[in-house]
Amino acid sequence: MPTLRDLQTAFADHICGQDQPALEAIVVGDTIGAAARLRVHRHHVVQSLIGALAATFPTVQAVVGGAFFRTMARAFIAHDLPRQPVLAEYGASFPAFVADYEAAATLPYLVDVGRLDWALNAAFHTSPGDCLVAADLAPMSAEEIVDLSLDLAAGAAIIQSAYPLDRIWRISQPEASNETVDLGEGGACLLVLRRADDATFASLDPAEAAFLAAVTTGRTLEDGAQAGFQIDGAFNLSTTFARLLALQAFAALQHDRTDSAPKGPQNRS
Repeated sequence: MPTLRDLQTAFADHICGQDQPALEAIVVGDTIGAAARLRVHRHHVVQSLIGALAATFPTVQAVVGGAFFRTMARAFIAHDLPRQPVLAEYGASFPAFVADYEAAATLPYLVDVGRLDWALNAAFHTSPGDCLVAADLAPMSAEEIVDLSLDLAAGAAIIQSAYPLDRIWRISQPEASNETVDLGEGGACLLVLRRADDATFASLDPAEAAFLAAVTTGRTLEDGAQAGFQIDGAFNLSTTFARLLALQAFAALQHDRTDSAPKGPQNRS
């Protein structure tokens, strides 16, 4: 007699597409036979997972169409099952799967569309946190400010693509007109942000992107400005920093419990 664990494992394997004939002997069925009952369970689970992926990757589905997406999602499900009970957390590896999905090879930008969809999903489901605002910097000197390094706000992410990802996303929305995109018009860098009841993104120019990448990976604002200048000699630190503050791109400064001064690099004496 198989143990409960053995039965659960066999049932899970069957649901995932691995037929388990031994299960049929212990499944009670009158009008509907055991094999048919098991197929019903498999069908419902797979359809639920396809629906979850479609909800998480709506732009991917809009680009490729419903039928293609369902086929691709079914292949992904056979490759990578949920590891957590929350379906909103399922699909982190889907963009990487898309990159290797042979039938989508003619759509090289699709992986980046998937990355953007996932980042928006992750931002939406991230617990909110306090953001850095201009008033937080008022007590600090200019020298202290440029010596700061910062963290991205909760849920924020930087998505870079060799394709015009922002325009691909916009023309794929339900309300979009019949607009087309020239894939050769250049790449995009998008800053994904969490909002009170949604997630959105803002486009960054190359110098802004270089600045933001620098200051959120341990380098100071002064270092970030140099990174921006290397991309664009007209880079303006004040304008860029003010824009990113307005976008609420940065997490609030962390303070020591025994000290009102922010953590991180301080004035060099």
